[in-house]
Amino acid sequence: MARTIGPMTETTILPDRLRAYLDQPHFATIATLDPDGAPRQAVVWYTLDGDELVINSALGRRWPTNLLRDPRVALSILDRDDGYRWIGLSGRVAVVDDQPTAQADIAAMARRYHADEPGEAERLIRDQFERQRRISFRIRVHAVHDHLD
Repeated sequence: MARTIGPMTETTILPDRLRAYLDQPHFATIATLDPDGAPRQAVVWYTLDGDELVINSALGRRWPTNLLRDPRVALSILDRDDGYRWIGLSGRVAVVDDQPTAQADIAAMARRYHADEPGEAERLIRDQFERQRRISFRIRVHAVHDHLD
């Protein structure tokens, strides 16, 4: 059964059942807008921090460039085991371009998504992410549409 919650107010907290779902390392597909208005999608890692989702990228990719220009974003987060279970979120981003913070964000995500392979997480952090200029985005959720039931 689909359920829509929104628009969210500044004081709205994600319901516990959605928070429990978001605490799992599912992959998110984000949608941003190119300069000509065309939609662009990318698959990303995320973390839940309070009532915000955090995503991260190397600078220079199209989707972060889009978010720097237009802070609106939509996400679909599919269940890793059952693609018929998913939630959609929409909101706006705040930019975090402080390198120590952006690097800490991507390192935490690597450890989250490679929890069963800690050596691989550390290799990615050392050999790839630390060599890149990174940027994080904190997503303040404005609306939720879920298909978890």
